[in-house]
Amino acid sequence: MCGISGEVRFDGGVADMAAVAAMCDQLQRRGPDGSGGWQAGPVALGHRRLKIIDLTDAGAQPMVDAELGLTMVFNGIIYNYKELRAELQGAGYRFFSTSDTEVVLKAYHRWGAACVERFLGMFAFVVVERDTGRVVMARDRFGIKPLYLSRGPGRLRFASSLPALVRAGGVDTSIDPVALHHYMSFHAVVPAPRTILAGVGKLPPATVRTYEPDGRESDWEYWRPVHERRADLAGLRPEEWQERVLESLRVAVRRRMVADVPVGVLLSGGIDSSMVVGLLAEEGQKGLATFSIGFEAVGERAGDEFVYSDVVAETFGTDHHRLMIPSADVHAGLDGAIGAMAEPQVSHDAVAFYLLSQQVSQHVKVVQSGQGADEVMAGYDWYPPLDGVPADQAVEVYARGFVDRTHDELARQLSARWLTSEDVSRALITEHFARPGADTALDKALRLDSTIMLVDDPVKRVDNMTMAWGLEARVPFLDHEFAELAAAVPPELKLRHGGKGVLKDAARKVIPADVIDRPKGYFPVPAITDLHGDYLATVRAALRAPEARERGLFRPEYVDRLLAEPNAHRTTLGANQLWQAGLLELWLQRHGIS
Repeated sequence: MCGISGEVRFDGGVADMAAVAAMCDQLQRRGPDGSGGWQAGPVALGHRRLKIIDLTDAGAQPMVDAELGLTMVFNGIIYNYKELRAELQGAGYRFFSTSDTEVVLKAYHRWGAACVERFLGMFAFVVVERDTGRVVMARDRFGIKPLYLSRGPGRLRFASSLPALVRAGGVDTSIDPVALHHYMSFHAVVPAPRTILAGVGKLPPATVRTYEPDGRESDWEYWRPVHERRADLAGLRPEEWQERVLESLRVAVRRRMVADVPVGVLLSGGIDSSMVVGLLAEEGQKGLATFSIGFEAVGERAGDEFVYSDVVAETFGTDHHRLMIPSADVHAGLDGAIGAMAEPQVSHDAVAFYLLSQQVSQHVKVVQSGQGADEVMAGYDWYPPLDGVPADQAVEVYARGFVDRTHDELARQLSARWLTSEDVSRALITEHFARPGADTALDKALRLDSTIMLVDDPVKRVDNMTMAWGLEARVPFLDHEFAELAAAVPPELKLRHGGKGVLKDAARKVIPADVIDRPKGYFPVPAITDLHGDYLATVRAALRAPEARERGLFRPEYVDRLLAEPNAHRTTLGANQLWQAGLLELWLQRHGIS
């Protein structure tokens, strides 16, 4: 688990190692255990290392295999690397390390770009072919590991975070109006290949991209989940679906214990993380470290769910850590959380995960998390209204429950120069819903959310905030084999019990009923749910700053209205509109983007 960066020249020039080093410096917190650089003519690579697999220097990067003529930087973990290593050894490959990085390198040599189809894991990697000059990069199926890109005159740069590319210079930092529309309307989600900055893109998930020495590029999308009923699963009774789901999740959790360091669990007290703990206990894990975070209550808003996480910790005898964060620390951590964001992220969870990761990183370097279950198992409250909705009404019903504001509302909030002529966010939903491979309105929504929203909201949030403290987070609910099975589950079984029905029924065989039958919870951060005091002052200062006035993203009357009634204006899903607007300016100013 690491940070990677690099530059590729297509104009005959020599790659700028100083720019790569600058990017590596920005990525230091993603990989605090070591750094490395490599340069050969038009290509330079940089790496920051977090030691999880093969703790020796033999696993250092950039990794060069002179015999094969390949050099690579890799961020992530391949859970089945030992099995692949044995297969490659059987084919005659010799290994100089015990790292999964070397397995990826040799797998690429053996199977070419198709090696990605054999990987069970999360990854972003870049391979340089010495003999052809070709550069090949890939990203895992759910985009759990990031890869940002910036094209300049005669060159390409890449890095594990957007701010790292900005640090190296030479980036068009103007705002992309289409991305701004998505940020304001699609719940702060900016789908690949765009980012909020016009000059920075990102490699889409489940994609292999090949760059020829002259700069020509080609993409291969190697995976797309099918949300249809499968013939091989036809006729299963609900009890059989429960058993299939439970066994698939059990395998996914087991896979994510692979490490040369201890692995803990982020235990929120919800069904998802509780299932991870319960299944690990079934696997015989003793003294499992679990971590729960809580915040001071504000008024009637509770700030923790310890009552549920305590039940799970006591049931399975974990080494449990209750982490209570004072409100003063929340405000102090706000700047750090914004600094850790590769892109602007509105959810309060970002600050919570940042503060949680700071504490957890003092105990372990790897954790499992329950992220992703709601998106693959229909756990959110905008899913039930889609049940039985005809195809021609699906987009409207989905947008009514999820989209933050209509295009007309946005026209009254954004300055005219930043408003796109068409409703690009609604067009994005319409295009995805029209694709083949999803049977029902619910299937279409789950496919969109699991391959777009999930990637650029919850998954990105967890990666950014954990890696800011050199902590690796693994997400078993996004094991692609589990997700493929979940996609095939009949909608009525997923929607039972208010959502995630088949998972809840399966969970009764593993965890206490009190955790399953509780109301759905969220990561509560009361101090920033409503903006008062220092938090309101911070947001007000950002929106009134000279940079914000010069940028002019929002109509002055809209900003005035928000500041006059800081907690009165909410999006469809209840997010504070002032926080959404202010967070964008806070992020831009925090990263020096003028």
